[in-house]
Amino acid sequence: MRILISGGAGCLGASLVETYLPGGHELLVLDNFATGKREVVPEVPGLTVVTGTIADRTFVDEVFDRFSPTHVIHGAAAYKNRADWREDARTNVEGTINVIEAARRAGVARLINLQTALCYGRPTILPIPVDHPLAPFTSYGISKTAGEAYALMSGLPVASLRLANVTGPRLAIGPIPTFYKRLKAGQSCFCSDTVRDFLDMEDFLSLMKIVLEGTATGVYNVSTGEGHTIKEIFDIVVDHLGIRFDAPVTVIPPGADDVPSVVLDPSRTIQTLGWTPRYDFDATIRRMLAWYDVHGVSDIYSHLRASEPAAR
Repeated sequence: MRILISGGAGCLGASLVETYLPGGHELLVLDNFATGKREVVPEVPGLTVVTGTIADRTFVDEVFDRFSPTHVIHGAAAYKNRADWREDARTNVEGTINVIEAARRAGVARLINLQTALCYGRPTILPIPVDHPLAPFTSYGISKTAGEAYALMSGLPVASLRLANVTGPRLAIGPIPTFYKRLKAGQSCFCSDTVRDFLDMEDFLSLMKIVLEGTATGVYNVSTGEGHTIKEIFDIVVDHLGIRFDAPVTVIPPGADDVPSVVLDPSRTIQTLGWTPRYDFDATIRRMLAWYDVHGVSDIYSHLRASEPAAR
């Protein structure tokens, strides 16, 4: 395969590069490095790295024309500044359209779209079935959902993966790296009173193999289907670091732009694709913490307001 990965220097993209490069495939990573790290995708035989934004149509067309991909994994997204609606729209909507049109012109065999669970907004059913109404209410969620809609109506063979919180090498968003970094530095923390689902990177990669090399199209929830509180993560991090506290950690209500519970129902994905997650919640979190022990934590980003973080 000739695989083009947009946003390939992020957490998911870099792990995909590490997975597919040894198999003899030709890979091209397209990233503007707003959140991705240049050092995680060194130029080695079989891998080309191109710096630029998918919001630039001419740039995207030139990259596709030069590389002629057979498969596209679309993971590039803007989310750093929740108040910058125009940047979210430029990247997540117009940029996605640019990728779709270039992929259509290249005649790609597969386009895999990486989608956020925020597409469901504040769900009325838990766990959230894949046919739950879409009701995003944040700029990131709205723009990503619009991009997904364009991909699904493109006529291309598209599989859109609505993802749980995938944990693995280089994860720099959410409560796990936040708690680890702050507790290691002796800083205080608090937890939001929210529930999320967490998926090990290896389980994500096993599903990617199925959808990238197969023929399945449509939308799929990618999750273990189990929800866990942010406080549970805090307790595992505390135990992992061997820290003791005299008083329990403060738990605060969800912020105005947060969702109390986001747990995806993967039953249709499991039944349709024959995929089964291997790692349970405790193993998933502890495998992530073991990676931080060796590599540390870099920048931390959040989709939420700086004044109302999910965990600090």
